[in-house]
Amino acid sequence: MLRAGSAVACVACRNLLPSRMGVRFRLPLQKLHPLSRAIHHRYSSNSNPQRPPHCLAARYFTSLSRLPVRPPKSKSGGHGYQQQRSFWVARLAARLLKLRYILLGSAVGGGYTAKKTFDEWKDMIPDLSEYTWVVPDFVWELTENFDLDKLASALPEIEEIAKLLPDMEKIGENFTFLKSLLSSGVGSEVIGASGLRLLLETSGDPTLKAPEIQQATAAVPESGDKQFKKSSDKEKIDQLQEELLRTQLKYQRMLERLEKENKELRKVVLQKDDKGIHQRKVKKSLIDMYSEVLDILSDYDSNYNTQDHLPRVVVVGDQSAGKTSVLEMIAQARIFPRGSGEMMTRSPVKVTLSEGPHHVAMFKDSTREFDLGKEEDLAALRREIELRMRKSVKEGQTVSPETISLSVKGPGIQRMVLVDLPGVISTVTTGMASDTKETIFSISKAYMQNPNAIILCIQDGSVDAERSIVTDLVSQMDPQGKRTIFVLTKVDLAEKNLASPSRIQQIIEGKLFPMKALGYFAVVTGKGSSSESIESIKDYEEDFFQNSRLLREGMLKAHQVTTKNLSLAVSDCFWKMVRESVEQQADAFKASRFNLETEWKNNYPRLRELDRNELFEKAKNEILDEVISLSQVTPKHWESILQKKLWERVSTHVIENIYLPAAQTMNSGTFNTTVDIKLKQWTDKQLPHKALEVAWETLQEEFARFMAEYKGKDQDDIFDKLKEAVKDESIKRHKWNERAMDSLRVIQHNALEDRSITDKPQWDAAIQFMEETLQSRLKDTESVIADMVGPDWKQRWMSWTKRTPEQHIRNETKNELERLLKLHEDHTAYLANDEVTTVRKNLEARGVEVDPVLIKDTWHQLYRRHFLQKALFHCNLCRRGFYYYQRHFVDSELECNDVVLFWRIQRMLGITANTLRQQLTNTEVRRLEKNVKEVLEDFGEDTEKKVQLITGRRVQLAEDLKKVREIQEKLEAFIEALHKEK
Repeated sequence: MLRAGSAVACVACRNLLPSRMGVRFRLPLQKLHPLSRAIHHRYSSNSNPQRPPHCLAARYFTSLSRLPVRPPKSKSGGHGYQQQRSFWVARLAARLLKLRYILLGSAVGGGYTAKKTFDEWKDMIPDLSEYTWVVPDFVWELTENFDLDKLASALPEIEEIAKLLPDMEKIGENFTFLKSLLSSGVGSEVIGASGLRLLLETSGDPTLKAPEIQQATAAVPESGDKQFKKSSDKEKIDQLQEELLRTQLKYQRMLERLEKENKELRKVVLQKDDKGIHQRKVKKSLIDMYSEVLDILSDYDSNYNTQDHLPRVVVVGDQSAGKTSVLEMIAQARIFPRGSGEMMTRSPVKVTLSEGPHHVAMFKDSTREFDLGKEEDLAALRREIELRMRKSVKEGQTVSPETISLSVKGPGIQRMVLVDLPGVISTVTTGMASDTKETIFSISKAYMQNPNAIILCIQDGSVDAERSIVTDLVSQMDPQGKRTIFVLTKVDLAEKNLASPSRIQQIIEGKLFPMKALGYFAVVTGKGSSSESIESIKDYEEDFFQNSRLLREGMLKAHQVTTKNLSLAVSDCFWKMVRESVEQQADAFKASRFNLETEWKNNYPRLRELDRNELFEKAKNEILDEVISLSQVTPKHWESILQKKLWERVSTHVIENIYLPAAQTMNSGTFNTTVDIKLKQWTDKQLPHKALEVAWETLQEEFARFMAEYKGKDQDDIFDKLKEAVKDESIKRHKWNERAMDSLRVIQHNALEDRSITDKPQWDAAIQFMEETLQSRLKDTESVIADMVGPDWKQRWMSWTKRTPEQHIRNETKNELERLLKLHEDHTAYLANDEVTTVRKNLEARGVEVDPVLIKDTWHQLYRRHFLQKALFHCNLCRRGFYYYQRHFVDSELECNDVVLFWRIQRMLGITANTLRQQLTNTEVRRLEKNVKEVLEDFGEDTEKKVQLITGRRVQLAEDLKKVREIQEKLEAFIEALHKEK
């Protein structure tokens, strides 16, 4: 609220209490608040200070002022004092009647002025309803997620607010002092003070009630006190008090609600930013920029010897030496899964440490933040790390070279990038892969052979130094120790167990191991319990080193102990290495980029540099365009190819199993009966399945045809493998709607039941269909007979060929059977046994040995040709038989039931083709298009699949160019930020 200064005081208020009273008031002029302006002193600048209107001065005094009173000076009794007292009694009696008007006027005036000022403020607020479009829509959606009733219920009650206000007992003591003044005969001054206190209570301090007012005015004579306590005045004062109290509480609650909503909105907006709903540029920290470069380099396979030589801190050590514990102390959180003696780190974990206001962790490929201050989030983070490690390990292996990238931010964390590697082992135990030891060595060497990598060598101090394996490995990779920092863990156990603590001193001084290092550190990472917190471990570490004889006796130096000193030293070394090497690495990638761009210009001068993802998107659009072309196929084309393919599929069954057996009958009644029975059996069992197979094959062939015909001058051959894979996978996933089979069976059965040929064109069409079918079959039969008997005399003469012995035997058998057919033109389809014997004996008489089976086989083909020739002759006779058909062949020797059969077959084919075409265009084409889209989406998410299907030097070159450019740009941005930080 308002603060009162002490420089200037209003003359009117200063004259309320003369200095001779012994009470010195310092009433400053407040820095004006809007409410204070409305009740400001009118007489603060009056040129006549002798007689100020003290009542008005009390009325217009600010509502939050306090009267810092002092105890009055003691007065000695005397004659002058008695005269002065008689004078003040007369004045008090004269003005006591005006007291209630002063009090009532002060209260009503102050309350009315406050209400008027509030109304003026309210009217000054502009109408913002027309400008709601300025605020983004998602903010209005966020407001719907807040329950205002819950926020209001969370606000403090009046009783709780009253507890925060000044102590009323001390204020009561001040009023007791005022009472003593009144008892000393101070009249008019107390009246003014009482009016001032009333105004303060009604407008500034709502917790002061009527009892305090009564206590303040207890020294007033009884007649004035009775008038002050009239019920009408008290009711008005109470109403004003309650109204001011409600107004103050209302605005206080509004402020608290807005503050809470603002915090919630900031949190939600930041979460929305992370999900990409409301993107805005956020200035990245230096370490985050550097970590992004390392993440890109981990996926980059260089073909130009531009190796990743950027610095990072590589944490290596024997298994269970405390590597993970040291890293957790640096990160200030128990973030890694733990186990007693078993291997827990199964793959490299890259941890990017940076300073931030909140202690959180996040994976590179995830937007979820783990609050490291909450135990449930810590447990979830440890489970996620363990799950990712197990997923990265291939079947049959124990460790994996795949890197898990994690960032940790928090207050006081040193900025650096660390890589926690699997612990080095000496023996492969049961359950491990046989090559686990060699794999861990190769992973460790791959990270440590980077000439700019800082090696953080962790050695367990609680075991014998001679058992260490990692020290020899580090000595091989960094023999001079220019980038190695040695860390001795579990020093508390080492001091307790070792008989000679000087051995620890030898280790820290680098005299025990043959390896060299930049620095040596001794740390304690807890008592071995996984439930210990970081804070308790820090306290334990500090207490240990403060009381340890290692420091007291000078074996260790103060800067060589505690993980805090270690993290500071590692961070300084890391950034020093970064500043020394990053520009050199940027120049190397710049040269690599020049080489790649030169190769592209020489080999692909007219092509854009599209990487694998961009090529996939281009191929995806082309495939979708080809699929859409299926919907543009005309119904006539669909029905034509469906009818043709369906007849090719069923024609053999119709001729061999329906027409030929029925044609062997002697009369038309038997012919029709046989045909109806066989058509019914065919429709119930085989025909619908055959029709759906034909429709599905037709859809596949049309799809493949459109994809093949789409190739033109702009077609890129690099997509052929991808398109073929998409086509095969889409067809494999596509399942024909089997529910259409039942309806198709009914339609086909009804079509075959109909025998009524309505007009001559239909009759002629059936004649033509029958004739084409029989001629095709006759041609096939003659071809088979020609292959059986071999070349005739013309072919032998012209082509200088001759018959084989088998063909000679078949030719003689054919000639003998043809003579039999000439004698018996109405012979049945099968030879009798005596006829077979007669033919065989006739051939033997001419010196040809023949088998009876060969005779029957040859007879089948000869009789088939004979029958088809007779059927074609009968078909020509039926061209003029439509008139007799209409009369049901009454009084006619001509019977054309076979024409009716072919008409029924032809009509069934047309109706089936139409039905299948409708199902294709209305359902199956759309389902196939949906399958193609799903396949493309699946392929787009499968990186390995894209690498398999989009290959070639051109693709790899574009990929390398993209990666190198991205790395170079990010390195340059990092270098620029690094120079600015200097």
